[in-house]
Amino acid sequence: MPTSFITNFLQSTIKQFTYYKMLGDKTFDQLVDEDLFWQSPSENNSIAIIVNHLHGNMQSRWTNFLTTDGEKDFRNRDQEFENLIKTRSELIAKWSEGWQTLFTALDSVDEENFDQLVYIRNQGHTIVEAINRQLAHYAYHVGQIVLIGQMRRGKDWQSLSIPKGKSKIYNEKKFGQEKKRGHFTDEFLAYIPIFFYL
Repeated sequence: MPTSFITNFLQSTIKQFTYYKMLGDKTFDQLVDEDLFWQSPSENNSIAIIVNHLHGNMQSRWTNFLTTDGEKDFRNRDQEFENLIKTRSELIAKWSEGWQTLFTALDSVDEENFDQLVYIRNQGHTIVEAINRQLAHYAYHVGQIVLIGQMRRGKDWQSLSIPKGKSKIYNEKKFGQEKKRGHFTDEFLAYIPIFFYL
């Protein structure tokens, strides 16, 4: 497989994962501690529980990503959906640790190992399949986190995307620029620490 494809795929993937982490970060920033542990009557998963699940999944899938099965013996998936996180600082620590494990694993992928299979519960995945599986999974849960944040903040919620009613202005700005190669997350990630791009 051409090196240029591998490099482009990995760079794009890292930016996409970083974007979803940023959405979670910016949601947490808007919420008071109580909001992080709130559970709706119809949905048992609070933001804290979702973060606990993501942490468990990330630690399992990305620890020794290339050499061991992605469903680790140390994982207790059922326990991830219990109210184990008790404070904001614990939530942020688990959130950060999970993402750091992911980015460290992605940094270990290169053109020499890109064609190998990785396994999740004994099912072989190409590197692309394994990464895309987790990218879709994390986007799903980050969307839940953002939705809960919107519900809790109501009219005080600060949009993490193009604000409602501002699409025309945004498009005019974009189409007023010259065509150029770029990733849609570039403008959102301008101030993200550089180590996430490694």
